[in-house]
Amino acid sequence: MPTEAARASRDTSADPEFGPWLAQASILIVDDEPGMRNFLMRTLGPRCKRLELAADTNEASQKLDQHHFDIVILDNIMPRKNGVEWLAEQRAIGFFADAILMTAYADLETAIQALRAGAVDFILKPFRSNQLLNAVARCLDRIRLQRENYVLRYELKAASDHMLLRDRLIGESAAIAGVRETIARVAPLPTSVLLTGQSGTGKEVAARSLHALSDRAGKPFVPVNCGAIPADMIESELFGHLKGAFTGADRGREGLFQHAQGGTLFLDEISEMPPATQAKLLRVLEDRRVRPVGSEREVPVDLRFVFATNAELEKEVQAGRFRADLFFRINVMHIHLPPLKERDGDAVELAALFMKKLSAQLAMPVVPIDNAARRALASYAWPGNVRELRNLVERALILGRFPESFGSGAAAAGEGGSLADVERRHILAVLAACNGQREEAARQLGVSRKTIDRKLAAWDG
Repeated sequence: MPTEAARASRDTSADPEFGPWLAQASILIVDDEPGMRNFLMRTLGPRCKRLELAADTNEASQKLDQHHFDIVILDNIMPRKNGVEWLAEQRAIGFFADAILMTAYADLETAIQALRAGAVDFILKPFRSNQLLNAVARCLDRIRLQRENYVLRYELKAASDHMLLRDRLIGESAAIAGVRETIARVAPLPTSVLLTGQSGTGKEVAARSLHALSDRAGKPFVPVNCGAIPADMIESELFGHLKGAFTGADRGREGLFQHAQGGTLFLDEISEMPPATQAKLLRVLEDRRVRPVGSEREVPVDLRFVFATNAELEKEVQAGRFRADLFFRINVMHIHLPPLKERDGDAVELAALFMKKLSAQLAMPVVPIDNAARRALASYAWPGNVRELRNLVERALILGRFPESFGSGAAAAGEGGSLADVERRHILAVLAACNGQREEAARQLGVSRKTIDRKLAAWDG
């Protein structure tokens, strides 16, 4: 005769309402009654990834310090301290998981106290297993939607230059083929990866490829541009904060580290991270725990870290702007993304792909890439790399032809000018066309304003 656990396992696979998210969930049960703990264990144990039991609030607090839980299911009436009081205390010191309160007393005062303490659902005793599973499913769906919405809003706010081809590295050159091979080898491993290369070479695309090929592909991929977050806000953005932790913190919030739980956190422009935050990141990498701003508790996190920079971190370390111990900690597996000028033939292939995608997106006719345009694409230095190529194709679609300045710049390269000379002439020409406005020139070239400033400073020197 099949056991109840076996029947529950079969029911889970047959019932999509509880299956996918519950199977990955980590749940803590807090109840002083052995019979209730046993019932909840038999109901949830075969269906979830991790299930822990606590007989009182002291044991529950210890377990929260040791592991991350998606949901806590707790009884309200327990010896020494009731569930609502304990929940309120935990919220005050750094507890963000959803809580489901079990109670046999459905009075209005208890409901108000529970909501103020941060409970998200009620179950009235006695209850059936299906009622419990429905409450858990609602919580997990709420958590998933909240995190997806937060990450999507963050991406839309932080990534002002969305690119096509976000999930794959395109090109047949030996340089990019080598990068793809290395990514395929390291992706299944938990090893942290450091991606380097010039701005616009596709470091985020490489990071997304690492995530897609890993065993975390079904979990969140959270990209963070460290250079785009103000220094006084980066700690709160990354680690989260409690209500009242600082002026304006009118409610507690999980940070991006926790929103990436189980998945991949991509820290771009890591060289721009402030020194104080570098020290805290080092601690996270060593302990796999984060402390939200204003919290007394460190929250366990399960993440794969991918870092990226267009700076030479060794020089940043020598200059004292980047911690040496953090550099050695993140430089476990180093993958360099080659500039587009070193990827023989890829510019033409990428241009054709961008042309097809952007023409459909903009609802504009395709501009033919004739032999003259192919030669120009192949011989140009591409100081802005793939991002500049994408911008060039978009301009060509808007104009109905490739810009004349692009062809003449490429012709100059064929007349014997070095790639550095071509790059200098093109940047100065675009800058002149923008009446000296560096921000607009950087946008058209597909590079950062800092890149323009750095180039001009070097040429003036």
